[in-house]
Amino acid sequence: MNKVVEANILAPVADEVAAKADVVLIGYAGGGIRNIFANKPLKNLADLKGLKVRVQGAPIWSKTFAAVGMSPTVIAYNEIYNAIQNGVISAGENEAAGVEAMKFYEVAPHLNLTQHAVSIRPICFSVKTLKTLPKDLQDAIMKAGKEAGDYGRQLESSEEVVKLDTLEKAGKLKRVPFEERDAMKKLADPVMATYAKEIGAEGIFEKINVV
Repeated sequence: MNKVVEANILAPVADEVAAKADVVLIGYAGGGIRNIFANKPLKNLADLKGLKVRVQGAPIWSKTFAAVGMSPTVIAYNEIYNAIQNGVISAGENEAAGVEAMKFYEVAPHLNLTQHAVSIRPICFSVKTLKTLPKDLQDAIMKAGKEAGDYGRQLESSEEVVKLDTLEKAGKLKRVPFEERDAMKKLADPVMATYAKEIGAEGIFEKINVV
């Protein structure tokens, strides 16, 4: 993620946002890694087959999880805990902060390290407001945005490890290494490539894969 941001590969996305929403992306925070939390350990693709897992509402999430062999289900975020508890689903996916805050470990104590996504959090500023400022202040805001993004990624990444260490030491969850991440990615890549083509982002997708 850091390499993608530093290489300015997301510039076309920023340009489109600026043109359509009149918002400039001045930095990219984030860095939280998403894993699958479940009521059972999941070590390989065979374990994932048919897994009833909650995903976000955007269709690309359902398509990628289905391509890997899971059975994705769209459920409201605040209903995940009860859905696992009642057997409607067996798993969900999120970063460490979400697992901790929502106490998902109480019903799904196995954190399976699929590392299937990394969150990115754009820092936004109004184009209209930016244009009203003198050049030196515009430059200062752009510089501050980049620095804030860099700091945000470093902070979120480091805090994630601390949160998981603390939860595991307290016996609240167990991290489960996932043995077939590369194979999982190969199954998902064609879906991602098709989606990139649909939204005109083939170039960005190719550059990200190279990095």
